[in-house]
Amino acid sequence: MATTVRLTMAQALLRFLDRQYVSVDGEEHKFVCGVMGIFGHGNVTGIGEALERSENGLPYIQGKNEQGMAHAAVAFAKQRNRLQIYACTSSIGPGALNMVTAAATATVNRIPALFLPGDIFATRQPDPVLQQVEHPMDYTVSANDCFKPISKYWDRITRPEQLMSSAIHAMRVLTDPAETGAVTLALPQDVQAEAYDYPEEFFRKRVHRIERRQPSQEALAEAARRIAASAKPLLVIGGGVHYSLAAAETLAFAEAFGIPIAETQAGKSAVPWNHPLYMGAVGVTGSSAANALAKEADVVIGLGTRFSDFTTASKTAFRPDAAFVSVNVAGFDAVKLDALALLSDVKAGLEALTPALAERGYRSAHEESALRALKEDWDREVDRLYAADLPVGLSQTRVLGEINEAIGEDAVIVCAAGSLPGDLHRLWRSAKPKSYHMEYGFSCMGYEVAGAFGIKLAEPDRDVYAIVGDGSYLMLHSELITSLQEGRKINVLLLDNHGYQCIHNLQRANGSDGFGNEFRYRSADTGALSGAYLPIDFAAHARSMGVSAYTATNVDELKGALESAKRDAVSTLIHIPVLPGTNTDGYGSWWRVDAAEVSTDAKVLATREAWTERMKSARTLY
Repeated sequence: MATTVRLTMAQALLRFLDRQYVSVDGEEHKFVCGVMGIFGHGNVTGIGEALERSENGLPYIQGKNEQGMAHAAVAFAKQRNRLQIYACTSSIGPGALNMVTAAATATVNRIPALFLPGDIFATRQPDPVLQQVEHPMDYTVSANDCFKPISKYWDRITRPEQLMSSAIHAMRVLTDPAETGAVTLALPQDVQAEAYDYPEEFFRKRVHRIERRQPSQEALAEAARRIAASAKPLLVIGGGVHYSLAAAETLAFAEAFGIPIAETQAGKSAVPWNHPLYMGAVGVTGSSAANALAKEADVVIGLGTRFSDFTTASKTAFRPDAAFVSVNVAGFDAVKLDALALLSDVKAGLEALTPALAERGYRSAHEESALRALKEDWDREVDRLYAADLPVGLSQTRVLGEINEAIGEDAVIVCAAGSLPGDLHRLWRSAKPKSYHMEYGFSCMGYEVAGAFGIKLAEPDRDVYAIVGDGSYLMLHSELITSLQEGRKINVLLLDNHGYQCIHNLQRANGSDGFGNEFRYRSADTGALSGAYLPIDFAAHARSMGVSAYTATNVDELKGALESAKRDAVSTLIHIPVLPGTNTDGYGSWWRVDAAEVSTDAKVLATREAWTERMKSARTLY
């Protein structure tokens, strides 16, 4: 007869999570490193009690905003190359719904994240309870059903014994490189506290082997044939290069066959910026070098990328007749752009593809002198933007140049939204892997500060800098408090341009005069938001929370603040006012944002006409 142990469902869940490991290339990692949470009715007497009294190796981190703590968990898993996670627990209702945005962020970016929201009573005896969302046609629905569309696995545990099969399925998805994303286990508050005689076997140590998927011989042969027939191929490296630990193999492949390298936001920092084959970012936020090569590439080799619209410039970046080869563990991503799908771990795929091309004696037709000229031209442009002086105030590109030089090669920067991702993708010079952490799958405003805390948990020995706009900072900065509480120093570099200037620029580029995107007082004369800019002392705000804070209005002040911030023992914030509109744009790219077909403004109609013409050069269905 099997040995059992009587535990509440919540206690059993934590004991199970504490015994989960992953193994890659024979190296084991404890998968669940702890639990982030905010308690309320729905989880305080279930998971809360289990965390307080049960013996396990899962430390508890107290969040200050459910979305913020969940973003921190996503950033932690991303920085750890999806080999470790923090679980996130919340109360029912608003607490649970606050995590939905972060769950979508995880799924869009293919990052494992475990959500354990409290739920309404399975017995329904006290219904409707506080914070319950009642659906009159289906009483099984709760707020947690909102997680369904953005979860890769979802379940509601309505009996304690259901936990066993559900938890194993949750781990199956969380540790699957092709299927990973948000996993949600909705936990009714009465069931969390209900006991069951669980088999001891359920709590044995489980090692989930993340095996490197090998390409099929047929697909490998066709990929080699297609590449060998090309004259001017281009490598586009995505996040899969990081997650498969394939930076060295990527460089070796490019060097062996003389293939230039372009990068997505997720792939950036896998290749050092000063490598002769590195051409920078590609697409909407791309460099002149990479975008020029994209226009002439006859074969595009995607490594661990899903070819989003920013990478493909809304499917106008590449020649209409360009062929695609996509090395990816996920078939869903590998077939995009009608690519030849080499379903494989990136590292394993390159290790197989390299000898297959070498046997053919292949070498691209790219001339080293031409590649060198493209790279040198772009490097000079970056130097120019990094040195850009204004008669009054600071330009955004100058600020980024000063930061890039000051913080050191080992530091990690994190960003997510606004005009900063475009400038960072184009201009930031990364020398070390995993020094550039951009959440640009969902481009979720508010990720930056929380993400910096999650990265610091993942890599406590590296300096971490959140580069954030004032709009994103105002949306979500609460985990600054958590960084102080946990003694995990992060640095917030707040570039203040008085609002949502990225979208303000986008409006004006598409026929608008600018509407509703700047932080201005409402005008007493016109009733519009067209008065003076709102004066916000972000440094004073940070100091009120216990953060060491500075304001930098010129280059000398910025340099001094960056040096002082390095010496501070606690988290820091540097408030850096920058002139709106001093970000980068263009470089041979385009992004589809449809202008109105009918308008009273001639500028809008002209934009629509230009957009219609541009669409003629775009791929259509795939």
